[in-house]
Amino acid sequence: MADIAGWLALAATCVAALMTASNLGARVTGWGFVVFTVGAAAWIVVGIATQQTQLLWSNIFLGLVDLFGIWRWLGRRARFSDAADAEQEISRHQSGENLFAASGLDGMPVKGRDGDVLAYAVDAMLACAGGDLSHLVIREGGVAGVGETLRRLPWRDVRVRDRALLTNLDAAELARLPTVEPA
Repeated sequence: MADIAGWLALAATCVAALMTASNLGARVTGWGFVVFTVGAAAWIVVGIATQQTQLLWSNIFLGLVDLFGIWRWLGRRARFSDAADAEQEISRHQSGENLFAASGLDGMPVKGRDGDVLAYAVDAMLACAGGDLSHLVIREGGVAGVGETLRRLPWRDVRVRDRALLTNLDAAELARLPTVEPA
């Protein structure tokens, strides 16, 4: 029994870690915490069966943390995400411009004038006093965060369409945008 529970715990913990670390949205992260809870329960079984008190108590604590993660990501954050989605949908059926949630910018592709993906959005910078959108911080190049360059893309050069950010810049013009250097 302890051997099967140990393998289940290992698999669940590895899968859950990938799900939460991938940052693929509130629901995937929330379900990652569900899988973490299964892993913690299996580790508790192993702790009881093998009389490993530290394993038992650490996973009781981690199971409680996982329940908090489920509430936060499948409850609270998913509700916020659903509300933003609903507002976007409402805007499609009203006169005026369609709306999009700023929270959806992270990872959104930036396509150049030829339609090729040149970069990906990281965040949006808004003015403190007036709330106007100044520019996007975008990332280009590199692999898995190594060697990528962060740049400022002025909002005036961006349009949002079909879950992408469109710009009239080409790759050479994008490469001339100012860089953003983390402090």
